[in-house]
Amino acid sequence: MRVVVSGGTGLVGRRLVASLVADGHEVVVLTRDPASLHGELPHRVSVAAWDAEAGTLAPRTIAGADAVVHLAGTGVADKRWSPRRRRSILRSRVGGGEAITAAIAALPESDRPRVVVGGSAVGYYGDRGDELLREDAARGDGFLADVCDAWERSIVIDGVRTVSLRIGVVLARGGGALARMLPPFRLGAGGRLGSGRQWMSWIHVDDLVALIRHAIEEPALSGAVNATAPEPVTNAEFTKVLGRVLGRPAIIRVPAVALRVALGELAGMLLGGQRVDPAAARGSGFTWRYPDLESALRDTAGDSTRELYREQWVPRPIDQVFEFFSDAYNLEQITPDFMNFSVLGLEPEALGVGTTIRYKLRLRGLPMRWKSVIESWDPPHGFVDRQLTGPYSLWHHTHEFVARDGGTLMIDRVCYRLPLGAVGELVAGAMVDGDVTRIFDYRFEVIQKLFGASRPT
Repeated sequence: MRVVVSGGTGLVGRRLVASLVADGHEVVVLTRDPASLHGELPHRVSVAAWDAEAGTLAPRTIAGADAVVHLAGTGVADKRWSPRRRRSILRSRVGGGEAITAAIAALPESDRPRVVVGGSAVGYYGDRGDELLREDAARGDGFLADVCDAWERSIVIDGVRTVSLRIGVVLARGGGALARMLPPFRLGAGGRLGSGRQWMSWIHVDDLVALIRHAIEEPALSGAVNATAPEPVTNAEFTKVLGRVLGRPAIIRVPAVALRVALGELAGMLLGGQRVDPAAARGSGFTWRYPDLESALRDTAGDSTRELYREQWVPRPIDQVFEFFSDAYNLEQITPDFMNFSVLGLEPEALGVGTTIRYKLRLRGLPMRWKSVIESWDPPHGFVDRQLTGPYSLWHHTHEFVARDGGTLMIDRVCYRLPLGAVGELVAGAMVDGDVTRIFDYRFEVIQKLFGASRPT
């Protein structure tokens, strides 16, 4: 199956792409700037340029695709809703849908996809109090309802099955709503928003990915589909369960007036809510892996470990690539200058299980020492290093090398935790995540210059 995905590097899209690739499907990701991707997607994923806000997409990009999934859109809860931000929220979604529709219309019927799955949101219903909302409920009022309505209408295509997923609050490790909520909750400073009586319709990211794939594969499913778990909860209940999962009190209420002062019109999204019933998904035979909130939060919020995953293919034999990485001093070549990184020594000099490596570096201007140990050594297939002392409370880096397609696929898996627990997350979480991303972006570019280009197009 060939699937074209917009928003493929986002919180949901990245996991959807990985799921499809793992099952052997061909995936094309639409992005504004293909050159900006630095191993964020699996090597065998193709990328194609488009401009969602301008509504431009070359028809040949989706010719012959079995399915198109449209998830791209400017973040709704990232910033205050200035007039410019509101335009971007609307155009990035509707412009993308219109571009997909126009590209399909320009294709002969034999080249058109059999299904288009579009993202929408439960904001379609507006703030509806305790009303139970199934897919046949009328649209609500307000900016988000307007956006969702236009978003769904942008992908209505004659002769092509279309599905509009009305997505609730997505629960996932390392991003989305939980990324902002967890630090204060882990400090015991979390609590309900406003009255806490507003409903929250949520879904675990794994269930959302499974539902997208179900929508692609289930021919009887079309039109609006509520993409939420079967048990919506009030905001007060959500905060109570989250506090229980974290073993922290959740009693500090955030007054509605404070949210309105801090966030402006955006506060309405947090103080209102929707009690959504996923009737269409249930009726089509879909089953949830995480149907209840506590199981979902224990999987997504119970561990503060952050993860980074990168792939990079180079047109060099595996032995040659491994030889480069088996020289610890080559780390200096692939580490960005802002870290002032240098290797101080190895004990013993030859890398192997138990070898310790000492470095010095600067992070945000602060001089630091780092000592790691080689935990696993399997030439030329990979090795694992673990921080013994250094700037993180955990740094565990798995390097994997796979001979593939006449070259070598390099896979990096990094698990890390910040020092000082919840305080470190609250004060420096976003900054550290940004620095780690910059380190691996730089590494990707240097390796590409040393060994050759990497991505199919």
